[in-house]
Amino acid sequence: MSNADTLPIRLPRRKRKVYVVLPAFNEAARIGRLLTNIDEALGEESLDYQILIVDDGSTDGTAEIVGQCAASMPIDLRRHVHNQGLGATIRDGLLAAAESADAHDVIVTMDADDTHTPGLILRMVRLIREGHDVVIASRYQPGSRTIGVPWSRRLLSYGASWLFRVCYPISGVRDYTCGYRAYRADVLQQAIAHYGSDFLNQDGFQCMVDILLKLRPLHLVFGEVPFILRYDYKEGATKMRVWRTVRQTLVVLVQGKFRR
Repeated sequence: MSNADTLPIRLPRRKRKVYVVLPAFNEAARIGRLLTNIDEALGEESLDYQILIVDDGSTDGTAEIVGQCAASMPIDLRRHVHNQGLGATIRDGLLAAAESADAHDVIVTMDADDTHTPGLILRMVRLIREGHDVVIASRYQPGSRTIGVPWSRRLLSYGASWLFRVCYPISGVRDYTCGYRAYRADVLQQAIAHYGSDFLNQDGFQCMVDILLKLRPLHLVFGEVPFILRYDYKEGATKMRVWRTVRQTLVVLVQGKFRR
């Protein structure tokens, strides 16, 4: 028997996969363009990817447009019969991605209104591969820009950033509220196992802050990349109820001290 006959058979390693989680509610005006841009950005780098869309009870044809796009790109569409809010939509998307992903895959969350530029996913994934556990697209890093955002929203966002940095500092983090993030999959899997159903239990926009505060005690490596927020691409009024979100975010801040 030759030496070649005794060598173990090595199966090809599975490529790391990128899961893009999109919470969507009445995004028919822009979601087709966004999906095309994601496909182009990730396809150019030959990344293996899956887009996971949770349609939160849309009434404007969002699901139909997503269905058309699914004929030419890897899309998994899940639907809520009734609108449940961003928290429940992020929860269902992250749980589905974490269940499907291998430990070293990357899970990205971003808005479905085309205000988050998909080209940045490549840089965020690269930082995950270089050793980061969580990477945030930050409005407070040199080179960042916010285009078309009302000054009142900018002020509230900056105030939230300052407040959380003072009360709950996380090394490497300045932007606590932006939903454009990349996570190493096993980080989310570890958090889900640790917290159970309490990990993703916020019902509104404050869910993004709450996720960070719950990841904070797990001794992770956080990082940020500069981010150009194209709010001028957004069509229609914001779905955020600003003062309700401020109130709920302050509640999360107060509750957070009991997890320190």
